[in-house]
Amino acid sequence: MPKTIHDAPSGPEPLGPYSIVTEANGFVFCSGMVPIDPATGSGVEGDIAEQTHQVMRNIGGVLGDVGLTSDDIVKTTIFLADMGDFPAVNEVYGHYVGESKPARSTVEVAALPGGFRVEIECIAAR
Repeated sequence: MPKTIHDAPSGPEPLGPYSIVTEANGFVFCSGMVPIDPATGSGVEGDIAEQTHQVMRNIGGVLGDVGLTSDDIVKTTIFLADMGDFPAVNEVYGHYVGESKPARSTVEVAALPGGFRVEIECIAAR
Protein backbone atom coordinates (compact mmCIF):
# COMPACT_ATOMS: atom_id res chain seq x y z
CA MET A 1 0.00 0.00 0.00
CA PRO A 2 1.74 3.20 -1.12
CA LYS A 3 1.59 6.25 1.09
CA THR A 4 1.74 9.92 0.23
CA ILE A 5 3.25 12.53 2.49
CA HIS A 6 1.46 15.83 1.87
CA ASP A 7 2.70 19.35 2.29
CA ALA A 8 0.63 21.16 4.88
CA PRO A 9 1.41 24.87 4.54
CA SER A 10 -1.61 25.79 6.67
CA GLY A 11 -0.33 23.80 9.63
CA PRO A 12 2.45 24.42 12.11
CA GLU A 13 5.91 23.07 11.41
CA PRO A 14 6.44 19.59 12.86
CA LEU A 15 8.14 19.55 16.26
CA GLY A 16 10.08 16.41 15.31
CA PRO A 17 10.77 13.82 12.60
CA TYR A 18 7.21 13.20 11.44
CA SER A 19 4.78 14.31 8.74
CA ILE A 20 1.83 16.54 9.51
CA VAL A 21 -0.38 14.76 6.93
CA THR A 22 0.08 11.29 5.45
CA GLU A 23 -2.38 9.53 3.16
CA ALA A 24 -2.75 5.83 2.45
CA ASN A 25 -5.54 3.79 0.92
CA GLY A 26 -8.06 6.64 0.94
CA PHE A 27 -7.42 7.59 4.57
CA VAL A 28 -5.75 10.84 5.59
CA PHE A 29 -3.89 10.79 8.90
CA CYS A 30 -3.25 14.11 10.62
CA SER A 31 -0.60 14.10 13.30
CA GLY A 32 -1.50 15.46 16.70
CA MET A 33 -1.95 19.22 16.60
CA VAL A 34 -1.04 21.43 19.50
CA PRO A 35 -2.04 25.11 19.78
CA ILE A 36 0.72 26.64 17.69
CA ASP A 37 -0.15 29.51 15.37
CA PRO A 38 1.27 28.49 11.97
CA ALA A 39 1.69 32.12 10.93
CA THR A 40 4.02 32.94 13.82
CA GLY A 41 5.26 29.53 14.95
CA SER A 42 4.40 30.56 18.51
CA GLY A 43 2.25 28.75 20.99
CA VAL A 44 -1.14 30.24 21.76
CA GLU A 45 -1.38 31.61 25.26
CA GLY A 46 -4.66 31.61 27.08
CA ASP A 47 -7.26 29.32 28.48
CA ILE A 48 -8.14 25.85 27.27
CA ALA A 49 -10.90 27.16 24.99
CA GLU A 50 -8.46 29.44 23.15
CA GLN A 51 -5.94 26.60 22.84
CA THR A 52 -8.63 24.25 21.51
CA HIS A 53 -9.83 26.82 18.95
CA GLN A 54 -6.25 27.06 17.61
CA VAL A 55 -5.89 23.28 17.44
CA MET A 56 -9.17 22.94 15.53
CA ARG A 57 -8.20 25.77 13.15
CA ASN A 58 -4.92 23.95 12.52
CA ILE A 59 -6.77 20.72 11.76
CA GLY A 60 -9.16 22.54 9.43
CA GLY A 61 -6.24 24.19 7.66
CA VAL A 62 -4.26 21.04 6.99
CA LEU A 63 -7.37 19.17 5.90
CA GLY A 64 -8.11 22.04 3.52
CA ASP A 65 -4.56 21.74 2.15
CA VAL A 66 -5.47 18.24 0.92
CA GLY A 67 -8.99 19.10 -0.26
CA LEU A 68 -10.94 17.86 2.77
CA THR A 69 -13.08 19.41 5.51
CA SER A 70 -14.10 18.49 9.03
CA ASP A 71 -17.04 16.60 7.50
CA ASP A 72 -14.49 14.07 6.21
CA ILE A 73 -13.10 13.28 9.68
CA VAL A 74 -13.97 9.74 10.77
CA LYS A 75 -11.96 9.51 14.03
CA THR A 76 -10.28 11.87 16.46
CA THR A 77 -8.22 11.37 19.57
CA ILE A 78 -8.05 14.18 22.11
CA PHE A 79 -5.19 14.28 24.60
CA LEU A 80 -5.72 16.46 27.67
CA ALA A 81 -3.21 17.41 30.34
CA ASP A 82 -6.17 17.79 32.72
CA MET A 83 -9.46 15.93 32.33
CA GLY A 84 -11.05 18.84 34.18
CA ASP A 85 -10.71 20.73 30.86
CA PHE A 86 -12.99 18.23 29.11
CA PRO A 87 -16.24 20.31 29.22
CA ALA A 88 -14.61 23.38 27.65
CA VAL A 89 -12.74 21.33 25.04
CA ASN A 90 -15.90 19.38 24.21
CA GLU A 91 -17.84 22.61 23.63
CA VAL A 92 -15.25 24.10 21.28
CA TYR A 93 -14.69 20.77 19.49
CA GLY A 94 -18.44 20.41 18.90
CA HIS A 95 -18.53 23.81 17.21
CA TYR A 96 -16.00 22.62 14.61
CA VAL A 97 -17.27 19.11 13.90
CA GLY A 98 -20.96 20.09 13.86
CA GLU A 99 -23.27 17.29 12.84
CA SER A 100 -20.54 15.10 11.32
CA LYS A 101 -19.71 13.72 14.82
CA PRO A 102 -16.71 11.46 14.11
CA ALA A 103 -15.79 8.63 16.45
CA ARG A 104 -13.62 9.96 19.26
CA SER A 105 -11.44 8.99 22.18
CA THR A 106 -10.34 11.38 24.91
CA VAL A 107 -7.50 10.56 27.26
CA GLU A 108 -5.70 12.36 30.03
CA VAL A 109 -1.92 12.33 29.73
CA ALA A 110 0.87 13.27 32.13
CA ALA A 111 2.15 16.06 29.88
CA LEU A 112 2.03 17.39 26.32
CA PRO A 113 4.76 18.95 24.14
CA GLY A 114 5.47 22.58 24.92
CA GLY A 115 3.47 22.46 28.13
CA PHE A 116 0.26 22.74 26.12
CA ARG A 117 -3.01 21.54 27.63
CA VAL A 118 -4.59 19.94 24.54
CA GLU A 119 -3.51 17.96 21.48
CA ILE A 120 -5.86 16.49 18.88
CA GLU A 121 -5.13 14.04 16.07
CA CYS A 122 -7.55 12.89 13.41
CA ILE A 123 -8.17 10.44 10.61
CA ALA A 124 -10.23 11.54 7.60
CA ALA A 125 -11.51 9.57 4.63
CA ARG A 126 -11.77 10.56 0.99
